[in-house]
Amino acid sequence: MSTLLFAASQSSNPILPASGEIIWSVLSFFVLLLILAKVAFPPVAKMMKDRSEKIRTDIEAGELARSEAEQMKAQAREHLEDARRESSRLVDEARKTAEAVKAELVANAEAEVASMKVRAEEALDVERTRLVSELREATAELALSLAERILAEQLDRASFDPLITAFLAESEASSK
Repeated sequence: MSTLLFAASQSSNPILPASGEIIWSVLSFFVLLLILAKVAFPPVAKMMKDRSEKIRTDIEAGELARSEAEQMKAQAREHLEDARRESSRLVDEARKTAEAVKAELVANAEAEVASMKVRAEEALDVERTRLVSELREATAELALSLAERILAEQLDRASFDPLITAFLAESEASSK
């Protein structure tokens, strides 16, 4: 056991390095730090600066694109609303036009019916006048024929025309 104690007293501390090693380690660290500061850190710093700049520009571009999209969306809504108003106006206009055309067609049809009615009444009046005239002629012929048979001689129509006209007027007045 004494050898063990002796060996333990002679050995260096395993946790703490020797003082010469500490000095060389610190010196090596600062030299390496100086080399890295001159050679490696500027490109890394530039790369990080460029990356942060790219991220910033991408964020700005995204915000700009979003605002443009919102503007386009608002414009699309406005155009859609304009189109709806225009279509509503066109439908109302078409409805009014259709009603006007319908009213015009009804008025024309009513006028045509009234005109046809007037023409029919005029045609009936003409036909009635013609039939009355034919009836007078037939009655006059019948009366003349009857008188000829009764008297058994030929009578002159021209001498009896005023008499026949007076008779027909009396019979017409009495039938009314």
